Amino acid sequence: MTDTAEKIDYSKTLYLPETDFPMRAGLPQKEPELVARWQQMDLYKQLRASAAGRTKFVLHDGPPYANGNIHIGHALNKILKDVITRSFQMRGYDSNYVPGWDCHGLPIEWKIEEAYRAKGKNKDEVPINEFRQECREFAAGWIKVQGEEFKRLGIVGDFENPYLTMNFHAESRIAGELLKIAQSGQLYRGSKPIMWSVVERTALAEAEVEYHDYESDTIWVKFPVNNAVRDGAVMGDLVGAFVVIWTTTPWTIPGNRAISYSSKVNYSLYEITEAENDFGPRPGEKLIFADRLAADAFAKAKLQYRVVRSVSALELAGLGVRHPLEGLGGGYHFAVPMLDGDHVTDTDGTGFVHTAPGHGREDFDIWMEQARHKGVDTKIPFTVDDGGFYTADAPGFEGVRVMDDNGKKGDANDRVIKALIERNALFARGRMKHQYPHSWRSKKPIIFRNTPQWFVYMDKDLADGTTLRSRALKAIDDTRFVPAAGQNRLRAMIEQRPDWVLSRQRAWGVPICVFVDEQGEILQDEAVNQRILEAFDLEGADAWFAEGARERFLGSRANEGWTQVRDILDVWFDSGSTHTFTLEDRPDLKWPADVYLEGSDQHRGWFHSSLLESAATRGRAPYDTVVTHGFTMDEKGQKMSKSLGNVVAPQDVMKDAGADILRLWVMTTDYWEDQRLGKTIIQTNVDAYRKLRNTIRWMLGTLAHDEGEEIAYADLPELEKLMLHRLAELDKLVREGYDAFEFKKIARALIDFSNIELSAFYFDIRKDALYCDAPSSLRRRAALAVIRKIFECTVTWLAPMLPFTTEESWLSRNPNAVSIHLEQFPTVPAEWKNEAVAEKWAQIRKVRSVVTGALEIERKDKRIGSSLEAAPVVYVNDPELMKALEGQEFEETCITSGIAIVAGEGPENAFRLPEVQGVAVDPKLAEGTKCARSWRVTTDVGSDPAYPDVSARDAAALRELAALGRL
Repeated sequence: MTDTAEKIDYSKTLYLPETDFPMRAGLPQKEPELVARWQQMDLYKQLRASAAGRTKFVLHDGPPYANGNIHIGHALNKILKDVITRSFQMRGYDSNYVPGWDCHGLPIEWKIEEAYRAKGKNKDEVPINEFRQECREFAAGWIKVQGEEFKRLGIVGDFENPYLTMNFHAESRIAGELLKIAQSGQLYRGSKPIMWSVVERTALAEAEVEYHDYESDTIWVKFPVNNAVRDGAVMGDLVGAFVVIWTTTPWTIPGNRAISYSSKVNYSLYEITEAENDFGPRPGEKLIFADRLAADAFAKAKLQYRVVRSVSALELAGLGVRHPLEGLGGGYHFAVPMLDGDHVTDTDGTGFVHTAPGHGREDFDIWMEQARHKGVDTKIPFTVDDGGFYTADAPGFEGVRVMDDNGKKGDANDRVIKALIERNALFARGRMKHQYPHSWRSKKPIIFRNTPQWFVYMDKDLADGTTLRSRALKAIDDTRFVPAAGQNRLRAMIEQRPDWVLSRQRAWGVPICVFVDEQGEILQDEAVNQRILEAFDLEGADAWFAEGARERFLGSRANEGWTQVRDILDVWFDSGSTHTFTLEDRPDLKWPADVYLEGSDQHRGWFHSSLLESAATRGRAPYDTVVTHGFTMDEKGQKMSKSLGNVVAPQDVMKDAGADILRLWVMTTDYWEDQRLGKTIIQTNVDAYRKLRNTIRWMLGTLAHDEGEEIAYADLPELEKLMLHRLAELDKLVREGYDAFEFKKIARALIDFSNIELSAFYFDIRKDALYCDAPSSLRRRAALAVIRKIFECTVTWLAPMLPFTTEESWLSRNPNAVSIHLEQFPTVPAEWKNEAVAEKWAQIRKVRSVVTGALEIERKDKRIGSSLEAAPVVYVNDPELMKALEGQEFEETCITSGIAIVAGEGPENAFRLPEVQGVAVDPKLAEGTKCARSWRVTTDVGSDPAYPDVSARDAAALRELAALGRL
């Protein structure tokens, strides 16, 4: 050995990876630094400047409610939106994200009231605008908190200028939309049964209701038949009988005005023969039931019976029935008509439906459709007030309460049942558990009560041959839904929904700013409307409640007797109008939005109200595409709740693992469906992230030796052409995936590419050339050029998903760069797509898999330490495979020191894989000496006397390094 060789530290002659990009991510510490950097450099503003003049792509943010810290649902939602806006921004669009907040409504009002109650303060004694100011300040505080939490997730948007439904201009525009609907004749004041929260003292929309288990009292009630006529003839055997109904809401009996039956159901007259009960029917009584339900009902009442005869639908239609409470409190002296209803079935109950038009939508609909033909007074009673107390329209029960302020049952059911027993009108009673509507805010049961409210017609002709319903249905047909099932869901809701109730009896919101006369007709005066909107724009909606507001807005018409409406708008109307003062009014956005994205519950919420509002005022939806996500469950698939202790807070995940881990979880889930999250799932994503990060780290370290040389495609080795082909394939997949909002497809493809095709295949093969080849080696230089392309493509493709990690790696590679988020996805040349190379290497990799399998056994049995100690003989009996291997440095591909390809079957004891026919491997040891530099075992070690302990390849590399002064 020469003196020169003795002095060489071969490790220093290798192009080993060098990078300051740490293996341990430290995301909880690093990410806040990057957030601060983005804020300091005003990344949002730079994004807007870089995109100036491009085609706009707008995702309109569905506003979260400003009343608490964000939860995992918020995180999922905002991450998805951020990925969409970033992905379009990096593909040539001006993709501006403007966050927004829903600021009005009961949850905030409720919080202020709670604070009042704690201080012994009476809300009604506080001036309304003082109360509203407290609500405004409460919302503003939480907007600031949530905004910081969203930014910590990596969300980039116009947080300095978000849209807020409580901004003065927003309140003016919301009021303007209401006035458009009013002026077009779509708004009316009507009396209908609506969902009402006694606890919160307000009407509720369908989107504000959820269903929980609830135990109800059940009763079977006898309605006496006092007249029975068919075709002019009296049916004497039915007079004195009873029609029996069943209900789970005994308290609605005072509101009964009809009985519904079905002409499609078979009924009969039954006579009691024996009775074992303490109250109810006695022997000899006759009752009418649906045939399929009679036996079960009689069994519950402990009655024996006989069938007298069948009763036809025509006979039912001719019955004269009296109210079971007739005479109580001097009331209920009216006929109860029999109505034929499609909603009646014989699946449960009695086959007859107790019909209280003030307490149910179907009851109201059939009453309005048929009762007027029965010669009865169709007036609907107001039996229950806003506090759940019976009114004078429920004679004998005035002041009795249906439900108290805590959502508990009052004594109404017991009082009604007692009165029915006293009148021999109760057939039987019981209890049952079932799903019952609750307010999603108070979590307390609600009731249905008839009350005057403001509605928008769904089926009124809008003077152009359309109705709001038909416009909305057409808009649904014109909208793209992701997933597609959302279209049918929203369509079914629009097809079935009643008129849209807009009014709420609260204080914190945009008022229904109209004036009405004694008949309820709305004032149509453009000058008045203009004064209202101008005042709202300058002072906010508080102007409506200010002293002298009526005279101010009516002006010269103040003496005409117009009444100022004091109700406020449902907050769903607020959020449904956000497209007006964001998409239309901001020059950095456009109308309609390209995408609305929210949880699947918003088919009955924001998607729904936005569609109706826009269809009512503009004739189409304010969006072109609707994307929905599911809800996050725990790892067992259970709903998260504090009581179960299974809540995963995004703040905790970011503190322990980092926002990019949370984002990776979102990107790898089937977010269209309900997802699961917990410690095990988080750890799975941590592990996947670590592998991905290590791949990026290795590329950065290797590219430390890259001098930016471009190698002509024609000069690239086949293996490099193969990797460029894979980039071309991935480019198509990534772009199509972002267009289709299929993020899991992209994430899975890039993770698999990183782990399987890069780390375990391409990088593994090329490490020897990259570390050991001479500076002039085309193989080494080509690999560097391709790895540079791989880094640029994969990191930018991942940037929308993992903004922190990709930013960190981009700046590590390009210290003078501003931000990866100002970059565009790289353009992939058409020549990179090379199917011939891909097909050839698919064959080569089949053979390689057999070699790898054989060497794995050798390592396991400790006959070799590494694959470089082997020089296997590969027997190939497949002409296509043999052709693919021609001219290949197959030992490089298999990472062995040598390899022999032999045509033929190979010895019987050779290693084979059943899935690769025609290949056998004899894993022989390599002959020669181990190179001190590359560790390859070759017969030419020492062939260069100046470097006696290295191979000829390594000696040549050392000579070249020496000539360049690098030794």
